[in-house]
Amino acid sequence: MAQTRAIVITGNGTNCEMEAAHACRLGGFDEAVIAHIAEILSGEIRLDDFHFLNLTGGFLDGDDLGSAKAQANRLKHATVAGTGEKLVEQFTRFIADGKLILGVCNGFQLMVKMGMLPGFDGNYLSQTVTLTHNDCGRFQDRWTYLKVDSASPCIFTRGIEKGIYLPMRHGEGKFMCDTDETLQRIEREHLGVFRYSDPDYAAAAMEFPANPNGSQNAIAGICDPSGRLMGLMPHPEAFVHYTQHPRWTREQLPEEGDGLILYRNAAEYVKKNLI
Repeated sequence: MAQTRAIVITGNGTNCEMEAAHACRLGGFDEAVIAHIAEILSGEIRLDDFHFLNLTGGFLDGDDLGSAKAQANRLKHATVAGTGEKLVEQFTRFIADGKLILGVCNGFQLMVKMGMLPGFDGNYLSQTVTLTHNDCGRFQDRWTYLKVDSASPCIFTRGIEKGIYLPMRHGEGKFMCDTDETLQRIEREHLGVFRYSDPDYAAAAMEFPANPNGSQNAIAGICDPSGRLMGLMPHPEAFVHYTQHPRWTREQLPEEGDGLILYRNAAEYVKKNLI
């Protein structure tokens, strides 16, 4: 039987690759490969050989040129050694083949600055949204309640009834659209998968600290219209086991952390649709 394969790209400042690969394996992938961006640019590793691409968090290029902006330019314009192929062609082919991409924190920033999200009308290379400096003016490291849009086409959130509780840690996580029309379309097509919310997942939160960055409409994560590409600022890979919960010694918790369902849904989708 063919194996389900996930790839986690690392390098240039990311630091969550081990956790992301572990989450993929726990979620049901047969293999989770951590690949340095240099291995992909050299042609040693190709995205075509995988089903699920993880773009992880960290501090890409030290965030010195804006979070993930340098990496976005690198991936859009770099050429794979010895082939003449633009690396971005592997990304667009990956999407066209019906595969899955998850961007977390820096990975989410990378996806929006490359133009992969929101991906209107099959256009994955034109930027229409961004993630910029938190309204509070400083880095935030806290846990957040995320209300899920049950009408979203997102495959990663299937089975989530109300919402999930995840940690976030970023200085540039404020979600913004280029125009009101872009925001309205995201709302109309239910692409705003996650929103910062109150502890009951009953209402979106616009006030700090429940909304830690001031995102428009409290949006914490979005997907493309196909539901196969998703990005979010909080870290699902950082809560896949109850011992990662800040109150695990004081509360009776399920063994699985809230973030694991995203990886489990990804593995199930791959098994049903790509193998």
